[in-house]
Amino acid sequence: MIKRILTIMIGLFFIPTVSFAATSQEVAPLIDSIDMVWMMLGAFLVFFMHAGFAMVETGFTRSKNALNILMKNMMTIAIASVLYFLIGFGLMFGNTLGGFVGTSGFFLQGQVDQIGFFVFQAMFAATCATIISGAVAERIKLSSYLLLTIFMTGLIYPIVGHWIWGDGWLASLGFVDFAGSSVVHLTGAVGGLITVLVLGPRIGKYGKNNKVNVIPGHNIPIGALGVFILWFGWFGFNGGSTLAADPTLIPSVIATTLLAASAGIVASGLYSYVKFKRIDATLTLNGALAGLVGITAGTADVTPFGAIIIGLIAGVILVEAVQLLDRVLKIDDPVGAITVHGICGIWGTIAVGLFAVEGGLFYTGSVELLGIQALGVLSVVLWTSLATGLALFIVTRAGSIRVSREDEIAGLDFSEHGSSAYESTNSIYNENLDTRGEFGVGLLKRLDSLDQKAPDSREQPL
Repeated sequence: MIKRILTIMIGLFFIPTVSFAATSQEVAPLIDSIDMVWMMLGAFLVFFMHAGFAMVETGFTRSKNALNILMKNMMTIAIASVLYFLIGFGLMFGNTLGGFVGTSGFFLQGQVDQIGFFVFQAMFAATCATIISGAVAERIKLSSYLLLTIFMTGLIYPIVGHWIWGDGWLASLGFVDFAGSSVVHLTGAVGGLITVLVLGPRIGKYGKNNKVNVIPGHNIPIGALGVFILWFGWFGFNGGSTLAADPTLIPSVIATTLLAASAGIVASGLYSYVKFKRIDATLTLNGALAGLVGITAGTADVTPFGAIIIGLIAGVILVEAVQLLDRVLKIDDPVGAITVHGICGIWGTIAVGLFAVEGGLFYTGSVELLGIQALGVLSVVLWTSLATGLALFIVTRAGSIRVSREDEIAGLDFSEHGSSAYESTNSIYNENLDTRGEFGVGLLKRLDSLDQKAPDSREQPL
């Protein structure tokens, strides 16, 4: 009897261990599945952000270019996805060559288990390229823009990504960019800036005696919808960058994202009121994006209060930087992309060195992380400027990257696509700020007379 009792007790002792082992084996695949679903959800949200980019760019520009802008954004994500699969992913996450570039994983060879990660990262590559679209809107040839997109997604962006998110030299120094204030946003903005400097301003933007003409967007409600879509998608942009369904980290990332965007809106709205005696709508809308870009680098490393401060400062920076670029430097950026993604991207990256709980100046008194962040910013700006300049040099060997004066006045919808986004061309008459006599109006009349059968050609689509 005693022997039987001892046998039962020993058996009971081992049952929990066996049960635990079996449970662990069953739970591990479940955890992996949940992590993958979370990352794919993030990818879906970042994909949806491209609808937001398209709406912001369309709404903040003129109606005669709406179709062209939609096509640019649609083509961007398609080209980026394919090219990132062929080349970009390998350059970014392949085996490192001296910490500067990846050398394996092209066509995802040997990386089949990383296909979900590839999908997520492909959306980021497309985001970087589409930032350029907003900066160069309304005067670049579609073919030239698409060639620049190829250079950006196939070479320029992946190398920056390798430095920071791969096994690159900046990562080894301890550079922090959790979701891409520098990798994605600063890289895209610098590419846009260099291209804008080559393109020049839109016709009628700058007049004599340093006069700056406002070229209003044709549909601010669509632009506002785009901002809301971007804000919504940014929860996947930052939250999905955890790459796992971490119940501790994700709520913190989402909270800092929410608070920084909200603070950016408050700051840009109030500051525009102080500066211009009214709350400027477009600046306030862009204030949300400024706060989002500002928090993207440090979203996992700062406190909620730190996120609010970062967002508030980003909102003020936005208002001042837009005025600086537009009125002082005469850089024509129709949607404020260079300021939002570039200058606020720099601020967000530097802010990590100030507000990061671990290593930040305000918490540790050390400037080491701040110095590393500044070095990273300088490196990204230098590489992207040189590489984009080289890409533009190559592209311009085949001809100008800018549309003709006639096409720009008529609108890129007709010249590039032979169609228009809206039924009537009447609004174009109010969008030619520098027609120089009968030049622009005469062209529009000729376009409107193409359909001789129409009882009233002004009401017919081009």
